[in-house]
Amino acid sequence: MVKEAKDSSVPTTHRCLIVGNYCHDVLIKDDVVIAESLGGAASFISAVLDGLSVSSDYISKVGPDFVYSVNHRPITSSSSKTTVFHAYFSTESTRQDRILKRVTACDPVTPSDLPNSKFDFGLAVGVGGEILPETLERMIEMCKVVFVDIQALIRVFDPVDGTVNLVHLNQTGFWPLLNRIGYLKASADEAPFVDVEEARKWCRVVVTKGEDGCTVYSKDEELSIAPFPAYQVDPTGAGDSFLGGLVAGLVDGLAVPDAALLGNFFGSLTVGQIGLPKLDSRMVQKVKDEVLKRSLQHFGSHEKHEDEPKRLKPLDHEEFLAALSAAKVVPAYPIKECKWDLNSSPGALEQPACNGHRRLPLNPVCEEPIKSVDSKS
Repeated sequence: MVKEAKDSSVPTTHRCLIVGNYCHDVLIKDDVVIAESLGGAASFISAVLDGLSVSSDYISKVGPDFVYSVNHRPITSSSSKTTVFHAYFSTESTRQDRILKRVTACDPVTPSDLPNSKFDFGLAVGVGGEILPETLERMIEMCKVVFVDIQALIRVFDPVDGTVNLVHLNQTGFWPLLNRIGYLKASADEAPFVDVEEARKWCRVVVTKGEDGCTVYSKDEELSIAPFPAYQVDPTGAGDSFLGGLVAGLVDGLAVPDAALLGNFFGSLTVGQIGLPKLDSRMVQKVKDEVLKRSLQHFGSHEKHEDEPKRLKPLDHEEFLAALSAAKVVPAYPIKECKWDLNSSPGALEQPACNGHRRLPLNPVCEEPIKSVDSKS
């Protein structure tokens, strides 16, 4: 039997495409640099997808000053430095009082930076304005389903000092693309900047609610997905880890409610640690086994009738919740403060290790509540 030759002009379909720049993050408390780390949504998402062995391509840009070792090599820009964020807060301030500033901005990701391939899933997860409307449009053309973190679309930056604010989605060039994406993810603080009732007519809207889990909105249904108990140490990056878990679940064939539950699971792990989550290998294997068993039990059952208006939770959804809860391992990492004088080190990133210890890995960027441009509160 003669095998047919493959048409080399037809791009091979890959699983996931993640688009969003890596960053340098600096946390500043009372004018003292507390910590700095690798930042950007892509870094948290890769920790989850790599742990679950989900094949993914990453398109991220950094400058020649990028100092971190990452699993997925970024594009090095010759014309700009790596994006840097400073997060300022004081001892007396609340989480809502934190001020986030983009100090430097790397080049945006353009359509020409994207590979000539097809993908099952695409994730637009910018944090510093690197996702352009034309780039998102190109991702929609390349990917069967596109997931968008709303912070990639609605952040604006003060031209003088880089302070981050939010604008309503309908005031951006991304609004006309809403009916072409599959999922729009927002935190509870970001949800007011999109008309959820309008957006759910066109795509699924997933709102993460921290200790209250998440809610999945579709055209005809609203599903509340249970949280996992967690002791919160650092909430940053939790939404990115959630998105990684959600996509990983869908890649492995889980129903949407089960995939969202997997997202909540990884989000709960992230808030319990400082910086990028350190995933216990035995725990990850248990989760992979449960996901595989789950996908085999429900193979094709939740997608048999595409015209059905509802995607109800599987009858044994609670069993999956119990299985993930049993697999959860919460590592106990000591919290150490390593203080550097901000005034004596304006660059911050060149600071040496403190007392011989490695720099504290803390990401203060993602999932921070940011005030709108016209907010009076």
